[in-house]
Amino acid sequence: MDTIRGYLNNMFTTLPRTEQTYKLKQDLLASMEEKYYELKKEGKSENEAVGIVISEFGNIDELIDELGITVGGEDTLLPVLAPEDTWGYLAAKKTSGFMVGIGVMLCIIGPALLILLVTLAEFGFLRGVISEDTAGIIGVIVLLLLVALAVGLFIFSDTKLERYKYLQKGFNLPYFLRTEIEQRSRAFAPTYTLSLTLGVSLCVLSPVPVLAWSAINEDASGYGVTILLALIALPVFLFIYYGSIKESFGFLLKEK
Repeated sequence: MDTIRGYLNNMFTTLPRTEQTYKLKQDLLASMEEKYYELKKEGKSENEAVGIVISEFGNIDELIDELGITVGGEDTLLPVLAPEDTWGYLAAKKTSGFMVGIGVMLCIIGPALLILLVTLAEFGFLRGVISEDTAGIIGVIVLLLLVALAVGLFIFSDTKLERYKYLQKGFNLPYFLRTEIEQRSRAFAPTYTLSLTLGVSLCVLSPVPVLAWSAINEDASGYGVTILLALIALPVFLFIYYGSIKESFGFLLKEK
């Protein structure tokens, strides 16, 4: 069978790697395998079985003409995605989006914690525990630690997608995989719409705590700013995480 598979691969070398030729190749391989094992059961030797199979299925010119397949073309050298690569890319893109989303959240939460610590110390809530200067220093340290962690997440998320960078050069998606991805994309659409709506609503409402706290006590507006940043951190995560999932579907389906 290795000889037959090698011969079949050579036959399809000059054909464009489209869904149509992929399906044709799989159908031919299945037919050739069935004929090969049938001949082996009849007592044919390895060489005899291979010779007969190749002689019966070796000419696909008529099939090419009937299907209107053009030899050559710009898609000829593009790889056909296998199921494991397709689902692997979707999973890697989802994981990467989650890591980047968490990383950006940490970059926003860091300044929020710094402002909160300084404000608490300024109003004496940390009196007897730490001074205002110490609170500022601790806040900066926490900020830098969170940013460092975020950068680590960004780098690690990039490594998750490293093996799929070849897809940027182009690929062909088999019909059965395209159908499955389209179904998943349609099922995901309500979730994406909900996350987008929730995120935009939180962004619109985020200034409210600042305005409210300023109205109560203008000097304590730091609390409002802390809540504002916290309210922004969540929608930013939603935009990045769910946006990455939507982007992965669009990329595989080659949607603009």
